[in-house]
Amino acid sequence: MSLPVIAAVDRFLHDVRDNGRNEYPNWCKYADTSIKQRIARLIGAKASEIAFIKNTTEGLGFVANGYPWKPGDNVIIADIEYPSNVYCWVKLAKLGVEVRWVKNRQGRIHVDDLRALMDSKTRVVSLSAVQFSNGYRQDLESTAALCNQRGVLLNLDGIQWIGALAIDVEHLGIHFLSAGGHKWLLAPIGTGFFYCRQSVMDRIEPPTVGYHTVDKHEDHMEYDLVYRGNAGRFEEALVNFPGIWGLDAAVRMQLALGAEQIQRHILALTSRAAEGLRSRGYEIVSPFGDDERSGILSFRHRSIHADGLAERLKTNGVDVAVRGGALRISPSYYNDAQEIDRFLETLSAS
Repeated sequence: MSLPVIAAVDRFLHDVRDNGRNEYPNWCKYADTSIKQRIARLIGAKASEIAFIKNTTEGLGFVANGYPWKPGDNVIIADIEYPSNVYCWVKLAKLGVEVRWVKNRQGRIHVDDLRALMDSKTRVVSLSAVQFSNGYRQDLESTAALCNQRGVLLNLDGIQWIGALAIDVEHLGIHFLSAGGHKWLLAPIGTGFFYCRQSVMDRIEPPTVGYHTVDKHEDHMEYDLVYRGNAGRFEEALVNFPGIWGLDAAVRMQLALGAEQIQRHILALTSRAAEGLRSRGYEIVSPFGDDERSGILSFRHRSIHADGLAERLKTNGVDVAVRGGALRISPSYYNDAQEIDRFLETLSAS
């Protein structure tokens, strides 16, 4: 996390230290207007379509547990998804909902394969915008177009996209997107946002309700359950205000730098890394076409085991992850070309 993010969290905590709960109405107003407006600007949405969440899993669960399923309905997911985008759908089997698995082709999820699995009972397609293991960037334009054509809701795990790549959810026609703040957004753990397109908001029932679900926060003896007219209906109670202040500082930095500029910088770093890796005998595992690349770069060596190599790199001050037998790097906007070169030099020395 950056110094501005940490400072924002500290400012909020100092406010609580000095004023207790007295500023609570102002916290709510500021979060619902100013902070949500900035998040919305980052992804091409409206502030009314943003809800705060503690992690990506929570947002995915809003859709999985809030849709009015009927026996025989089906949902389509990929066979290389992160578990958070699997368990919430598999759990629906007790409601008679079928999970249809689209099989990846060399780490890619083809839109034609999604189309082939769809029928009149397909209600939701739920995919990672960027796959966590190999960095494959889904063709969101074609995927969303297919879903809208078929009357199917598109639900995205956006944690590996938001903060690294530019996006416009309104233009694309995406229905739902969830993203935790602690990865590419560089925000505090326990923060994130859920995007719910206004036109489909009433199709999802908030799985949990509370005094924030309605528009009368301070009128606690009025029990009329009328949902807020915006995505705030999914925030059942007190939200993580200290973390959200930090999330706001992280989003401000993203907006100041510009999503397109961040994307260009990150892709330039992964290109530099890929070129150096190939010259050293490593295989690039990540799909690497111009329209399918992301901030994640996965690679492996024919004869050197990934776990051992990762441990040696860590000893020399280079952090990588091991996913599916391959090494994964995820350079962010604070990284530079010199750090990529040091990574490559350390890799050669290992």
